[in-house]
Amino acid sequence: MGMKAKVALGAVVGFVVIGAVSATGGGDGKASGGDKGSSASANRDSGTGAGGAGGGGGGGADKDSGSETAAGKKAAFEGDGDFQVGPDIKPGTYRTTGNTDEMCYWERAKDASGEMDSLLANDNVSGTSYVTIPAGDKIFRTSDCNDWEAVGPDAEGGSPATEMAGNGGMFKVGADIAPGTYKSTGNTDDLCYWERAKDAEHSLDSIIANNNVSGTAVVTISASDAYFKTSGCQDWKKTS
Repeated sequence: MGMKAKVALGAVVGFVVIGAVSATGGGDGKASGGDKGSSASANRDSGTGAGGAGGGGGGGADKDSGSETAAGKKAAFEGDGDFQVGPDIKPGTYRTTGNTDEMCYWERAKDASGEMDSLLANDNVSGTSYVTIPAGDKIFRTSDCNDWEAVGPDAEGGSPATEMAGNGGMFKVGADIAPGTYKSTGNTDDLCYWERAKDAEHSLDSIIANNNVSGTAVVTISASDAYFKTSGCQDWKKTS
């Protein structure tokens, strides 16, 4: 099975968490969702978006030298390769930006066997993705992504935006986007997926609430949320 075809067991995109309260007009979380890809998130970016989540990551950076990316950030490691957590890369939170067409793939793994049982989380990404790599992980795989940069726990993205691209991928609340209530209109065929997340580990436990939407979507992003993910939606605008 090819790398990008892998599906993390127990972390299927589009699954809507049972018992999680949806912030859309209906108010109740759905028990099932559409088929949206490889992990507990779906990051399909148009290359535009809010705050510090936009821009290209550049290419060809040396993971050891910390060379500059096109956006002026120091690359922690390249967007292609298998990296051992500890010897090659440090545990922590990393970000890749400017990816297109869902060609960027990443994977957290508990060993180097390459088997499905080794998967902890994975995703196919367009636009921006944040990933937290815990110390207990053994391997981080990345393919066709722009270079990854280290992100501090209190990283700021300038003035948080009040609009974001509906395919914008993953945004850090308080840095990339401001908390508040957002609306996206004109969505069709349940292809719009959103997710409020408490961390960037991309497990089912990371999800605070999520939904697949046809028509108008309304979601309140709390200041206590860590991240907001959006895929296949029309652009979001803050209403309050």
